[in-house]
Amino acid sequence: MKEANISHTQNLGKVKRGRAEAASGLKRRLGARHLTMISIGGSIGTGLFLGSGASIHEAGPGGALLAYGIIGIMVYLLMTSLGEMSTYMPVTGSFSTYATKFVDPSFGFAIGWIYWFSWATTLAVETSAASIIMKYWLPHVPSFIWSALFLIFIFTINFLSVKQYGEAEYWFSMIKVVAIIAFIILGFLMIFGIMTGGGDAVGVKNFTAGDAPFHGGFLALLGIFMVAGFSFQGTEVVGIVAGESKEPEKNVPKAIKQVFWRILLFYMLAILIIGLIVPFTDKSLMSSDIEQVAMSPFTLVFQRAGIAFAASVMNAVILTSVFSAGNSGLYAATRMLYVMAKDRQAPAFMAKLNRNGVPMNALIFTTAFGLLAFLSSFFGEGKVFMWLLNISGLTGFIAWAGIALSHYRFRKAYLYQGNDLNDLVYKAKWFPLGPILATVLCVFIILGQNYQAFTGDKIDWQGVMVTYIGIPIFLLLWFGYKLAKKTKWIPLKDVELK
Repeated sequence: MKEANISHTQNLGKVKRGRAEAASGLKRRLGARHLTMISIGGSIGTGLFLGSGASIHEAGPGGALLAYGIIGIMVYLLMTSLGEMSTYMPVTGSFSTYATKFVDPSFGFAIGWIYWFSWATTLAVETSAASIIMKYWLPHVPSFIWSALFLIFIFTINFLSVKQYGEAEYWFSMIKVVAIIAFIILGFLMIFGIMTGGGDAVGVKNFTAGDAPFHGGFLALLGIFMVAGFSFQGTEVVGIVAGESKEPEKNVPKAIKQVFWRILLFYMLAILIIGLIVPFTDKSLMSSDIEQVAMSPFTLVFQRAGIAFAASVMNAVILTSVFSAGNSGLYAATRMLYVMAKDRQAPAFMAKLNRNGVPMNALIFTTAFGLLAFLSSFFGEGKVFMWLLNISGLTGFIAWAGIALSHYRFRKAYLYQGNDLNDLVYKAKWFPLGPILATVLCVFIILGQNYQAFTGDKIDWQGVMVTYIGIPIFLLLWFGYKLAKKTKWIPLKDVELK
């Protein structure tokens, strides 16, 4: 009898997936291994490879561990919230759709557009970063050639099919994961004196020297919260790919369960090893500039182990991270624009698909915007480019807060309308504490982005304007659409759960 019920559920899931694919026009071609690596690789990037050293230098190894640990837990809670919704309603562009259905159409409109803008601008950033990295090996080749090749490469991947995107992201993520595992193994060998590069066993002396493991007090810790938050951004892309995955009710929960253990394990162990091997007072840790690959804490550890060509190896890994971020950014922005067009929140022609199920107009428009944003860095001393970056800086946290609020409303409406929690394929952890805590932390990080502007003798109003410009733009999108379309906060009884 039990086997018959399982078989019935599986068949029902296939029917629902078939209807969803027919309704959306998109192809469900991403398997479990794609989702797993996309969820892992989404948050492993330059924030870890380059930014972690500066975090340790600023707050000490203990402070960095605490900040990354708290943010890691918050991200896990967000991912479980997203997992519950995306297994119940696996749609592409999920953040916009869930906010539209469960909260308010105007809120979904604002979340969708500002999230698209964030990734489209990120595409410009990664285009610039790719040219900088390539100059490490070939300094005499003009930057625009590498930037053009980078854009063509990731555009082609996204143009072919969602399966090609998944395969590319799988291997990009695999390279990063292998590099981190090798780093962790090598680090422990150095700490215990098995491989010392000609020196003594490292032990724990660097972790406890001076005012380590905690340094700089609460304000230093607050600053690392911001850095850690940015480092983890990208993990939520697994919620967007759910709409094009095979068996999302099975594969999405599996990917999300692995996020907590693998991402947190990679980050926490990597930071612990860096803090043990490199003294937090070492000036080499201060740089988080992508041009200073030789100063990456990963490079420093490999060099201290006596590994030749350490900088070249890390440069190749960081280049892979840049390709991964650009690839995911173009995919996420394209799908978000597509689903908003389907929901009549973007021009209708953005919903046109090619024969491979790829939203071509949305893909071309997003690529063109990324290119224009990149070109703006060459004019007016790059001021336009910097404004675009500052506008997009907060949007990831705004999207995260939107996920938490949408999940809170979804669960409340689900129970209010008389549904049974046991019927959910995947249930988020610690409801309602999880989404409430995640929302509070996101708001805390958003407001604390530039706390230094308020700590001097005078408030740095220009710094405040530059940092927080994304907030009024988000509010303008939200309430502008509300006034234009006369939308209202959706009562729980009217929340659309189908």
